[in-house]
Amino acid sequence: MQADPTEMRLRELMLASLDGDAAAYRKLLADLGKHLRPYFTRRLTPAFASHAEDLVQETLLAIHTRRMTYDRNRPFTAWLHAIAHHKFVDHVRRQSIRLTVPLEDDAPILAHDDNTDAVARRDLDAVLDNVPTRTSDLIRRTKIDGASVAEAAAAHGMTETAAKVSIHRGLKALAARFAGGPK
Repeated sequence: MQADPTEMRLRELMLASLDGDAAAYRKLLADLGKHLRPYFTRRLTPAFASHAEDLVQETLLAIHTRRMTYDRNRPFTAWLHAIAHHKFVDHVRRQSIRLTVPLEDDAPILAHDDNTDAVARRDLDAVLDNVPTRTSDLIRRTKIDGASVAEAAAAHGMTETAAKVSIHRGLKALAARFAGGPK
């Protein structure tokens, strides 16, 4: 998978700034401000929209004070997102407002770690190998891919009731197998 150009550019600026390049550091902070303003604006209700700039400044200050904690071997945008997310959560707590932000809104700023996905897929496949293939597919379609029971049942030429029973029995078998209790 090709690296995200924004991740690459921001990471290069961060690494240069950690190595003492003041111009790269100024450029990094300016670029981060451009990314953080829309990030916070999308998350704030209209009543709190004026707080976006305060959150940007708080986040930039946190980045400045914690820049030496950045692990050069990890994606920069993941580290950035963690700081921005914590600043936003702190703001929500201070304002006593409910957080209702769709997760997909984080996509433009989040780094993607393919290793974690590959390990999770391998582990999931290993777990689902403990039930019959059809049951495994029904569980995957409904519980992981988000398909309805009707859609999963139709894909296997089954009734919804039969699919529900198969899913229930498969999950029960997996729970018995992996729960660590009596088998």
